[in-house]
Amino acid sequence: MVQTRKVVIVGAGHVGSHVALALIQSGQADDIVLIDIEKEKAEGQAMDLDDCISGALCGNDAAIRAGSYDELNDADILVMAFGRSRRPGETRLDMFDDSIRMAGDVLSHLKQVDFKGIMVSISNPADIICEYIRRNMGWASHRCFCTGTSLETYRLLRVLSHRTGYARRSIQGFCMGEHGNSSFIVWSSIYVNGKPFAELLREKPELAGIDLEQLQREVKQAGDIEIDGKGCTEFGIANVACMIITAIFHDQKLVWPCSTALDGEYGEQAVAAGVPCVIGKNGIEEILEMPITEEEKEKFHSSCDIIRGFLKRAEEI
Repeated sequence: MVQTRKVVIVGAGHVGSHVALALIQSGQADDIVLIDIEKEKAEGQAMDLDDCISGALCGNDAAIRAGSYDELNDADILVMAFGRSRRPGETRLDMFDDSIRMAGDVLSHLKQVDFKGIMVSISNPADIICEYIRRNMGWASHRCFCTGTSLETYRLLRVLSHRTGYARRSIQGFCMGEHGNSSFIVWSSIYVNGKPFAELLREKPELAGIDLEQLQREVKQAGDIEIDGKGCTEFGIANVACMIITAIFHDQKLVWPCSTALDGEYGEQAVAAGVPCVIGKNGIEEILEMPITEEEKEKFHSSCDIIRGFLKRAEEI
């Protein structure tokens, strides 16, 4: 018996619509439903996306439509992509009040359905919104997580590739902490096909001028540059969501940084933050505790303290 892979996306704006497009083009979903507070917008996006399915780039003839929260009763994946775009000069944390209000509305609908699948959240501030929803729904952490520092990690690979000349797929590394300004590159775990990046810096004269602090700033500022230039970010994060959904549907055991609730890992509890995870058919199947330096531990704890503070504010609303 053929199983239909069903994905429901809450939020039909820039991000939600591009997640749907990525799923259609990759052929990773058979049934896609868009939900938006503006029903006409969801209907328009669904029709526009449906128009592209006949194209040569599309992986299969996926069904896509606008729908309601009842569609979650038999959905495999729920993607949270609601929220407004970040404005120039804003941090993701500046979106807290608006996003919590929207999350409250979404929760009122979630409590009326029986969703048994896996939720992947993108809505900003990402770590906080996802954990706020998870706690209010009482869902297990393995089936309710957010993209976390995935986008920072994409940007890290881009920046390193441009500076070193090595292909992105040859570079292994990740960022940890908040999806935001307190995230950080785990320099002690950067490799180029198994060779420590720190050794390459010492051995290669052409790499001697690389400034790690400058690279960190470039990774952190990438989102600001995109927001200032075009008003939103959409393509990179949509690709991240598609990659994670693919890992779930195909039980890939993908090792990738996502934000999930921590229970002692890396010395943290009662908080959700970006850490390396194993992603498979059950969602987050394992949190990998990589060796990190004392300086990196301090950065991680500081980032978690910021997230924890906003989670406390959310609970008090």
